[in-house]
Formats: sequence, C-alpha cells, structure tokens
Amino acid sequence: MTKKIIHTNQAPEAIGPYSQAVEVNGFVYTSGQIGLDPATGHLVEGGVEAQAHQVMKNVQSILEAAGTDMDGIVKALIFLKEMDDFALVNDIYASYLQEPYPARSAIEISKMPKGALVEVEVVAAT
Repeated sequence: MTKKIIHTNQAPEAIGPYSQAVEVNGFVYTSGQIGLDPATGHLVEGGVEAQAHQVMKNVQSILEAAGTDMDGIVKALIFLKEMDDFALVNDIYASYLQEPYPARSAIEISKMPKGALVEVEVVAAT
C-alpha cells in the first residue's frame, strides 16, 4: 500500500498531527474540515451558514489538489453542533453536489475544534 499525502494552500493548514487528506488505492480520505478561512486560519464570520459554505469550499480545494472533484465523493460525514441546523446545512451541502449523491451520515456532537458549528469529511474516488 502506498499512501500519498495531499496538501494545498487553498484549504486551511492542519491544526494538529494530521494531513489535509491521504490518497490510497484510488481513494482520497479527507480530514474533517471546519469553516476556517485558509488565508487567516480563523473561523469565518456569519454563523453556521457561512461556515458550511467555507467547509464545502475547503473540501473542494483538497479534492482538486488530489486530482478529483466533488463528483468523486462516495461517502460524506457531517458533524453538526446543533441538529436544528440540519436543513440549512443540508441545502448548502447539496448546492455543491449533483446527482447521483454520495452516501452520507449526519450527526450532532457537543464540541468541535475552535468552536466550529459544522464539520465535514469525505471519501472520494480519484
């Protein structure tokens, strides 16, 4: 098995001992992305809506650095601070994808890094 580390300056730098993504056996596994602005390293302002858009842009940038795109996503996992935000985040998530949609889970969790309100990780085919 050969692992290829994926990195781009168009997405936030890792804030811990992990890579933005790893490619292995034709699949890209992203680390969870929160709504960090890659230029500042800070959460974008504007609440869950702004964070959800930034999250999806970060995921998109990482996938492009890996040589794939949003159409390559086969599985997504969405973490929400509040399940009450599900409908809004779901609409934003859907706006970055097209049918056929990938498999997906969405769960509410109590805390995320830097106080984020939404986090997304994906697995994509290259």
